[in-house]
Amino acid sequence: MKIVIFGLSITSSWGNGHATTYRGLVRELAKLGHEILFLERDVPWYATSRDLPSPPYCRTVLYNSVGLLLGDYGREIMEADCVIVGSYVPDGIEIGRWVTRKAKGITAFYDIDTPVTLAKLERGDCEYLTPELIPIYRLYLSFTGGPILERIREQYGAREAVPLYCSVDPEIHYPVQQPAKWDLGYLGTYSTDRQPPLERMLCEPATLWKEGRFIVAGAQYPAGTAWPDNMKHIEHLPPEQHREFYTAQRFTLNITRKYMIQAGYSPSVRLFEAAACAVPVISDQWPGIEEFFIPGEEILLASTAKEVLGYLQELSDEDRQAMGQRARKRVLRSHTAGRRATELLDYIAGCENFRSKLPLSGGTHYGLCRL
Repeated sequence: MKIVIFGLSITSSWGNGHATTYRGLVRELAKLGHEILFLERDVPWYATSRDLPSPPYCRTVLYNSVGLLLGDYGREIMEADCVIVGSYVPDGIEIGRWVTRKAKGITAFYDIDTPVTLAKLERGDCEYLTPELIPIYRLYLSFTGGPILERIREQYGAREAVPLYCSVDPEIHYPVQQPAKWDLGYLGTYSTDRQPPLERMLCEPATLWKEGRFIVAGAQYPAGTAWPDNMKHIEHLPPEQHREFYTAQRFTLNITRKYMIQAGYSPSVRLFEAAACAVPVISDQWPGIEEFFIPGEEILLASTAKEVLGYLQELSDEDRQAMGQRARKRVLRSHTAGRRATELLDYIAGCENFRSKLPLSGGTHYGLCRL
């Protein structure tokens, strides 16, 4: 197939989690023989921080104007077998309207920020999607599963809303034997809603346990943020350094955005990355987390500094390492980029008017889209 993706970014992972998702998904689609054209708006904040300027598994076009882009690539977009528009794409509404009018293939909206998107739609300030566009797209692909999918169908009239969760790249994230430099670490860009739980579950344990070693990596934290003396802060960590970062920790911390907690069923890519490295995760609690990991066996749940310190100080190395290995097995079975590529192809193949174009392989389940 020829697949066109309008995405926030594939060339730069600075300050966003979209790039790692697109990289893994596109690479796995290319491995299966599909041709991908990735279209990314050329913006200055990514232009100065491109850690993968020319992805080897797709053609990438950086554009400055939607009009010029459609003039140069409009025919190719129209003739593609599938066109996907992602959340937070600049001028996403204009692009979505053009795509849903002109594209001959399957059209899909890929929402990497589903709870945030729905909150924006309720307020009327969503800059990349409108309620009127949702039922025109053939597929609504969502980073969030569970009850929110039915809401997208019933309230907004989506033809089909299906989960396409974040994933991990097992070629990049795997265990590495090295001495533990840190007792607990956290990887995540600054956000106002995540900061209170970060202070409660990372900074407070560091303050209470002076002998402990803590680290946080992420961009956009306000200048002058006060970190405990036994905590190190790294401004930005490129994806190729995530494995070394995780495997230098005894435990890693997962903190979920407010809207994701409210919606539930919203796993973070950082959670999958750490688990793939066999590093046990201490996570905040949200509805549906047990669909991805078994609490107490594959993941540890906490809400207070005392609970976090209990895990850090009381769990034996043997139990800690065993939990990490169980989490890794779960991720490799269910949450790889290869698995997501297969799921996406199944969704596309399930669209009745597209079925005849795809070869069916034995053992693959194809579910009909409601068109």
